[in-house]
Amino acid sequence: MQFTFRHIAMIGLCLALSACNAPRGAGFRSEVLAARNPANEAVADFAVFSVTRNSLPLISGWPTFGAETYSWIKHVDQPASMIISPGDTLQISIWDAEENSLLTSPGQRVAQLQNVQVGTDGRIFLPFVGDMKVSGMSPATARERIQDMLLNTVPSAQVQVNVEPGRGNTATLVSGVNSPGMFPLSDRNISLLSLIGQGGGVLETVENPQVRLFRGSKAYGIGLDRLFKDPMLDTVVQGGDRIVIAEDERYFLSLGAAATEALHPFTKAEVTALDAMSIVGGLAEARANPQAILVLREYPAGAVRPVAQVGATPRADGPPQDRIVFTIDLTNADGLFSAGKFQIQSGDLVYVTESPLGTANSVISIFSNLLLARARI
Repeated sequence: MQFTFRHIAMIGLCLALSACNAPRGAGFRSEVLAARNPANEAVADFAVFSVTRNSLPLISGWPTFGAETYSWIKHVDQPASMIISPGDTLQISIWDAEENSLLTSPGQRVAQLQNVQVGTDGRIFLPFVGDMKVSGMSPATARERIQDMLLNTVPSAQVQVNVEPGRGNTATLVSGVNSPGMFPLSDRNISLLSLIGQGGGVLETVENPQVRLFRGSKAYGIGLDRLFKDPMLDTVVQGGDRIVIAEDERYFLSLGAAATEALHPFTKAEVTALDAMSIVGGLAEARANPQAILVLREYPAGAVRPVAQVGATPRADGPPQDRIVFTIDLTNADGLFSAGKFQIQSGDLVYVTESPLGTANSVISIFSNLLLARARI
């Protein structure tokens, strides 16, 4: 049977129509943004905003959500000396030059009081002195106070005090470092980064490390990269602090004609739309529509600020609806610059729509193959 050009054209048309209706990896922009109810009536159950230079000031004022926020404690220099706390252990040496000393045996000049535990009330017991409160003192102040207390009993006494930190003068690196554990605080001016260094540094497997500091009943948090950038955020550690370093829990999704379809953790404190496109590996060649990158976000009901009337300007303190679709055009300078300032939030869906040219290219390819086959007949 000999195929005429008319036969080939008809077959090509059929194949082209099949190509248009064939399953795709993503929807067209018009398909994704088309909202209809079961009666096939157009509905507006979401709002659409183009990310541009003009819209960014409005969008940037809307609430941020998707991850728990924490306050932080700035660095405040402290005296270098340690402060004695309940649970510390003191090693007290008392020198006495008197021949008939009450503290030393004949021929001895030094009385050693080893492993003197500071009680829960902050007191210690000393011979010929009795109970004495030392908590809240530096070792130098405690030495002077003990020497003064011994003055009436041992006038020539000279005192030395060494402190072994107890639980009240230690901080704990719970997780996220190479050598977790409890670390003594040799003075009051040990910074958080110094303590992390003592723990062997942060594990390389932790993506975008987040620091959580628990002090008493309060929790504080900050990204490790911010500590590196700003020395004033490298807070001073206190006795009893517990530090957990964990991976950033925030994430976004990529679907459609993106190079990868997956769940992506945040790789830094702030991820822009351009960062997100880089993280997903860019656009799928010959399929993606760079003029219609969509970011789908659902705000909590409490953040919604409905406008008073249709066509009114949206409010700057919240979105007009809970479901918002942001559209980004990466084919012009304004879209690119704006994408570099648009912040992705945890839970966002970055959806790359299909390009109509992809279907057109399929049709052209079909016709080309048919014409080539006819030429060979």
